[in-house]
Amino acid sequence: MSTPHDSDGRSTRCPCGGSHDAHAHPFPAGEEQFLDALVEQAVLRAVFPFASQRRALLQALGAATVLAALSAAFPLGAAKALAQETRGRPEKKDLQIGFLPITCATPIIMAQVNGYYAKEGLNVTLVKTAGWAVVRDKSLAGEYDAAHMLSPMPLAMTLGAGSNPMPMVVPAIENLNGSAITLHVKHKDKRDPKTWKGMRFAIPFDYSMHNFLLRYYLAEHGVDPDQDVQLRVMPPPDMVANLRSEAIDGFIVAEPFNQRAVYDGIGYIHTLSGEIWNGHPCCAFATTRKFASQMPSSFAALFRALVVANVYCNQAQNRKTVAEAISAPNFLNQPPGVVEQVLTGRYADGLGQVRTAPDRITFEAFPYPAMAVWILTQMKRWGYLKGDLTYAEVAERVFLASDARRRLTELGMRPPADDGRRYVIMGKEFDPARADAYLSSFAIRRTT
Repeated sequence: MSTPHDSDGRSTRCPCGGSHDAHAHPFPAGEEQFLDALVEQAVLRAVFPFASQRRALLQALGAATVLAALSAAFPLGAAKALAQETRGRPEKKDLQIGFLPITCATPIIMAQVNGYYAKEGLNVTLVKTAGWAVVRDKSLAGEYDAAHMLSPMPLAMTLGAGSNPMPMVVPAIENLNGSAITLHVKHKDKRDPKTWKGMRFAIPFDYSMHNFLLRYYLAEHGVDPDQDVQLRVMPPPDMVANLRSEAIDGFIVAEPFNQRAVYDGIGYIHTLSGEIWNGHPCCAFATTRKFASQMPSSFAALFRALVVANVYCNQAQNRKTVAEAISAPNFLNQPPGVVEQVLTGRYADGLGQVRTAPDRITFEAFPYPAMAVWILTQMKRWGYLKGDLTYAEVAERVFLASDARRRLTELGMRPPADDGRRYVIMGKEFDPARADAYLSSFAIRRTT
């Protein structure tokens, strides 16, 4: 799947999920200014409906002159004030949001650091959490109003897989890619996964992209993940220490722990997750359906703050600043140089090479239901779900593509026109419209 790139190789696909260039959405200094700019753009497009006409006018006179002329005939100031006022006041302002100290949480963290929550009238407390089971349980108990979750978690929670059922929704994806398979340096000569039989690997959670991507990767190399290796659930912050003590041979996890293992001299990065599936969802922003329906203005305010943070974090020129901010003790608590290698995509691999992967992690918000369908096929493939499943219905109930499309349009962004996306994972095409056929095509699986 090709995507537009800057001259340095970084994807310029818009964080809203559209295939257009990210620069189609210029990012003002603050969220309030962002809304003001959208009002100005809307008026400009109404008066000059043709893009070529607008470009010629702006190039000839400059934006300030054109807007000043429009203001004389149209009350731009009043329109901006009205846009700010008509959003709806949050029903609940004081919100608890759980997160794990990984780079996937970057938009959630930067929405706090840059004041985007506050500008939406929200008083958000970010709660650093030890592991994914705790995030799930606190969300089920209502202790968290919203949470940073692994993309499969809201699907599993909705279906009652691994917990009591609770309808969940995903208004936005937090990031694509951003993980890796890391092995202990003593296995430097074992680059072929066929040689991994008998090894012990840590995964962050059963209902994680990491579990399903590692299983997929192993199975494609003829290694049965349930019979030929050991998979152990382990909180991400514990993985480097367990690799150091050789309690495990490797792990698959979100950053910065792969890069931290290289930094500590105990591991090497075997494969970036984006090399298994480029553009895979990793983490998602999730709430209960109850919160979304009973607190619609608070829910909408969270979405806006997160999307603006996604746009900011996805811009290459902001990556070093973001790395410094999220490395702080109250967030990731990691050396800034480690986090910077992840966010900039220029990194040491632990094998003596400095590699460049501009799309090592990207921050794109659109929750494609096709992503959810793939996750559901893997949950069935490995026995986490039993019985018949209407993939599209579950996917669309949890991954709120229609809602995201409407909200992104309100923000002046151009979301994807449809949800019918196909993906290629390790050379094999996935068509969400043929999920059962895709599932039955795998030789190694637990389903019959």
